[in-house]
Amino acid sequence: MKTNVGGIDRILRIVVGLVLIALAATGTVGWWGWLGVVPLATGALAWCPPYAIFGFSTCKTK
Repeated sequence: MKTNVGGIDRILRIVVGLVLIALAATGTVGWWGWLGVVPLATGALAWCPPYAIFGFSTCKTK
């Protein structure tokens, strides 16, 4: 797996994932809030499957 999620994108994914999970855990939103696991995982791993499929990357090039 080649890294394809860069700095700001990665931070936003982690924050959004944590917020959704927290809202689901407190009952503020329904079960769909647990889908926050997906952006959290892609942000933590710095790899997004759809980005890989379409050849997209938000990482800085060297």
